[in-house]
Amino acid sequence: MQCFQQKTVGVDIIMKTVHIPETNDSVELLIYDSSGKEIFYEIMEKLWEQPSILCLVYDVSNEQSFNSCAKWLQRVRARTLCSQLPGVLVGNKTDLVGRRTVEQKQAQEWAAQNELEYFETSAKEMENFEVPFRTLAKSFHRLYQERVEAIQSFV
Repeated sequence: MQCFQQKTVGVDIIMKTVHIPETNDSVELLIYDSSGKEIFYEIMEKLWEQPSILCLVYDVSNEQSFNSCAKWLQRVRARTLCSQLPGVLVGNKTDLVGRRTVEQKQAQEWAAQNELEYFETSAKEMENFEVPFRTLAKSFHRLYQERVEAIQSFV
């Protein structure tokens, strides 16, 4: 299992396999992990073809990190032809309780307004770490199944 405990200082590409409960299926997620710094935007843009799902992660102790999510969401949505891009917003570093600057309610409201599911995690403490990935994998699997059914209806 890939562990995201190290701080991202550039761009990492990670493959993560997630089993879909109540099926015999698994989904392989190809994850482009960047630190969110502007200097990596051009690299990330070249890696994105047609995104299928989206995971935005911000630091709950850094309001600028949270505020930049709107810009990254706009950029990703501009790269997709899908009318709906399933995604999650993840508030990370919940272990930094005394340094928190972004309240959970504020982030939940922003996520809901942008049709994203919201989760909070601590990668350092490995708390709630897998839940966003399972949610994304289930969303992707559901979309895949819908496309297969649509194709089969034409046959």
